[in-house]
Amino acid sequence: MTTRTDRQSPTLHASDSHDLIRVHGARVNNLKDVSVEIPKRRLTVFTGVSGSGKSSLVFSTIAAESQRMINETYSTFVQGFMPTLARPEVDVLEGLTTAITVDQQRMGADPRSTVGTATDANAMLRILFSRLGKPHIGPPSAYSFNTASVRASGGITVERGAAKTRTVKATFNRTGGMCTRCEGRGSVSDIDLTQLYDDSKSLAEGAFTIPGWKSDSQWTVQVYAQSGFVDPDKPIRAYTKKELQAFLYGEPVKVKVNGVNLTYEGLIPKIQKSFLSKDKEAMQPHIRAFVERAVTFTTCPECDGTRLSEGARSSRIGRISIADACAMEIRNLAEWVRGLDEPSVAPLLTALQQTLDSFEEIGLGYLSLDRPAGTLSGGEAQRVKMVRHLGSSLTDITYVFDEPTIGLHPHDIQRMNNLLLRLRDKGNTVLVVEHKPETIAIADHIVDLGPGAGSEGGTVCFEGTVEGLRAGDTVTGRHFDDRATLKESVRKPTGALEIRGASAHNLRDVDVDIPLGVLTVVTGVAGSGKSSLVHGSVPAGENVVSVDQSPIKGSRRSNPATYTGLLDPIRKAFAKANGVKPALFSANSEGACPTCNGAGVIFTDLGMMAGTSTTCEDCEGKRFDSSVLEYHLGGRDISEVLAMSVAEAEDFFGAGEARTPAAHRVLGHLADVGLGYLRLGQPLTTLSGGERQRLKLATHMTEKGGVYVLDEPTAGLHLADVRQLLGLLDRLVDSGKSVIVVEHHQAVMAHADWIIDLGPGAGHDGGRIVFEGTPADLVADGSTLTGEHLAAYVGA
Repeated sequence: MTTRTDRQSPTLHASDSHDLIRVHGARVNNLKDVSVEIPKRRLTVFTGVSGSGKSSLVFSTIAAESQRMINETYSTFVQGFMPTLARPEVDVLEGLTTAITVDQQRMGADPRSTVGTATDANAMLRILFSRLGKPHIGPPSAYSFNTASVRASGGITVERGAAKTRTVKATFNRTGGMCTRCEGRGSVSDIDLTQLYDDSKSLAEGAFTIPGWKSDSQWTVQVYAQSGFVDPDKPIRAYTKKELQAFLYGEPVKVKVNGVNLTYEGLIPKIQKSFLSKDKEAMQPHIRAFVERAVTFTTCPECDGTRLSEGARSSRIGRISIADACAMEIRNLAEWVRGLDEPSVAPLLTALQQTLDSFEEIGLGYLSLDRPAGTLSGGEAQRVKMVRHLGSSLTDITYVFDEPTIGLHPHDIQRMNNLLLRLRDKGNTVLVVEHKPETIAIADHIVDLGPGAGSEGGTVCFEGTVEGLRAGDTVTGRHFDDRATLKESVRKPTGALEIRGASAHNLRDVDVDIPLGVLTVVTGVAGSGKSSLVHGSVPAGENVVSVDQSPIKGSRRSNPATYTGLLDPIRKAFAKANGVKPALFSANSEGACPTCNGAGVIFTDLGMMAGTSTTCEDCEGKRFDSSVLEYHLGGRDISEVLAMSVAEAEDFFGAGEARTPAAHRVLGHLADVGLGYLRLGQPLTTLSGGERQRLKLATHMTEKGGVYVLDEPTAGLHLADVRQLLGLLDRLVDSGKSVIVVEHHQAVMAHADWIIDLGPGAGHDGGRIVFEGTPADLVADGSTLTGEHLAAYVGA
């Protein structure tokens, strides 16, 4: 009998020769004609300083072209409903496979989105309870807090041919699980009326204290003043009961204001629609401050925060309702599901079990399914997205990860490494953008970009193995084995910030004194309660500057100069030097090129195909009207200033005719955080995650505060940049500031004056202070996971 091996030709099959992803001539963002060959079915790690071009190569070139080509396989009708993607600027891309991107984008802060709804675990639970729950209350929608109960009846018109039209009586019922009091949000809002208006004034006197509501010109205010429901010249406190009811709770009704038909409705529903229905994190700072002052959110008294109707809460499997199941830690929920034995829903139980086990496997067993998605950190959100792919049967896929170790304690990094290797061993190509040496060390292939950042990067400095990287003379290779040392002496605190009885999320009535005047690091495994302690318990005020992980949102028109407020003093300096209006020096205002409206490029929409953009011929991409470019400051026009790097601009505005102290101060902060290479007018859309984090830090450094709270400032930072960050933290403390850092990086821990370690585990196993003291004491103690890893790091 002839075996299959005997029948095979000794020569390599033609299909087996396609084992490389070939990139030639990539020029996206700062890439300079980059050419690389990436092995398939291997783990390739892309390294380099922040801003060197890693994301441009991996995400904006390889993953983007794979997605574009997949989209083109659909019909043009379907493509019309999909986002249009332009082909990356690259000469040759060969050997691509289907790419699945798992990035760091935080999940939306929609109050209705939870861990369960984001991963489909909730959908499976709803089906489970609709089949096994006692009493039976209805289909899966009856257990959904996003579905309201609806009842309707009436006549419907049925048309069947020209002469067969008749009216039929019909009824419609849908049973939903939404709590009617909080509408599925889990919390109800109470509005402080004293923050909305001054009741000693009339509307004509400007009683409203709501941001943007001006009595002289604002249409919204005019609707109230001229509605006829209230007297605009009477103080609000003098309103009759009827007037106050109409003013605060009036139903929507059409009124005529200055000859225009507008809608009048009570102040409370108006505020709820204008402010409370929007994502608070996306609001402008002054609007967010107003909402935080005016609105208090309390747990819904009717559903006790479960978001579910009484019917949904009454249906149980054994003693467990769907609200109880969603409130459990996922690892405990997995045990409960494993104990269910019902053959009629066996396939459903198997699928649900696999999903829940994936959470535990990925280190997120401490979460609960009712955890709001917007409260997850960037690292947690990224791992939640991975849950979908862990049990996938697909192979020969290209998985693209953006720093999967962000937000992970050193103890958890090994678990993440094992997951990456498992994906590879199933026959997939795994591409990882990463800075952590622990993950770089497991790579089969390494591509190191650099040598610098921005215009100084964009070239491949090294390709090869970990051993070759260590021996090479690249920035990554030189710093690969860098280890920060423990301080010989630590600073003495000047006071203490007392926290008593902290119980947010999983904190167990924590009492702790955070020392002031020193560098304090709060650490612990992911989910141990670090952010809950710092962000939930450190009192917010004018003296506290908090820099969290929320992303910077900006369009192509946004740049470092506009984001940091640097453009304001620059425009004023140009206006003063030339005797004209500051608005002329804004590409988003009067100074914009009329042809491209200040965009610098002309966009052409091609329907379902990717639109094209060409440089504006009139302004040559400078974005300004030619008449504006005739005005100069220090011999430079505004477009030349925006083309400068931060380092150049710092010299330019520091002395001579262009000396502008306000601009020089902001530029100094940008240089301090290591962004001296950025161009002032560089679009925010081209910045990497690490660059955006540092841009945010530089912006907050302009604020006056005595206490700085930083949440993982090393996120997105190269090994070489961490040293610069430590110098920045030292300068902040030496200038009299108190710095509190939530951090996992051992270099920051070793450099601290004081460490507060939470744990011992995550979720219900955490929430306690397991150590307080100096880094040296933590290493000597060695009783906590953090202590063990810090001791190994410093070689103790």
